Amino acid sequence: MKKLLYILLFVAVPTLMVAQDKLLPVQQQDYTKEMGDSAYSQGRFGEAVKIYESLIAANGGNVELYYNLGNAAYRSNMIGKAILNYERALRIDPTDEDVKANLEFVQSRTKDEIPEQYEFFLSSWFDSIANLLGVTAWAVIAVVAFVFMLLMVAVLVFNNGTKRKFATLMALLSVFVVIFANIAANSMHGKSNDTAAAIIMREEVALKSTPDNSGIVLTKVHEGRKVKIVDDTMNEWKEISLEDGTVGWVQANVLERIKQ
Repeated sequence: MKKLLYILLFVAVPTLMVAQDKLLPVQQQDYTKEMGDSAYSQGRFGEAVKIYESLIAANGGNVELYYNLGNAAYRSNMIGKAILNYERALRIDPTDEDVKANLEFVQSRTKDEIPEQYEFFLSSWFDSIANLLGVTAWAVIAVVAFVFMLLMVAVLVFNNGTKRKFATLMALLSVFVVIFANIAANSMHGKSNDTAAAIIMREEVALKSTPDNSGIVLTKVHEGRKVKIVDDTMNEWKEISLEDGTVGWVQANVLERIKQ
């Protein structure tokens, strides 16, 4: 089934409709995706969230389930949950334009203004290309390019004619593709398995100087903010860093990791 909606359906801000949602008396094992889709299409967004979450918990998530859950969460005014699930969908398929568009839209609705980060142009260029494909696709490209390189080497060894110049050029190009594809595959694999990235799930959270309630408030972060866990050694508190380099402590129950 096609995804539930596209960015245009986000024009209307979620209303108190959420409070009117009523859950159907259905057991978790009886949930189906069609039930979630039906609840969403009928405006029962809170119920759709429950159904999609139950399906993911029981059977694991895929791009469509995470995407639909993100949409239902947004319409239920759960900004953090919406961003979290769009991020999870992109971990599976970083090329999905619908997910990217909705994630960008919902991020623009968060309270925090994310400071613009300088990025070296080569790094930006690499990321833009690497994000075009997933890990498997880059791995396949690397293998194909390597086999092609071997064929060109064979031409160089067994041919003394004019084909040698062409074979040399193709062999060098293949080496470049093999190297780039391997680096891209490793980069995408690292991103998809990053356990440090997390989303703030509370409306407002104080970033403390120390892992206790008496610590100085360094700044406040809001629901939907993406952060990085830099110290994971404590159970009740986590040290996190923001995009601008600010580091502080928050209670563990105010955030949720993107990597499940």
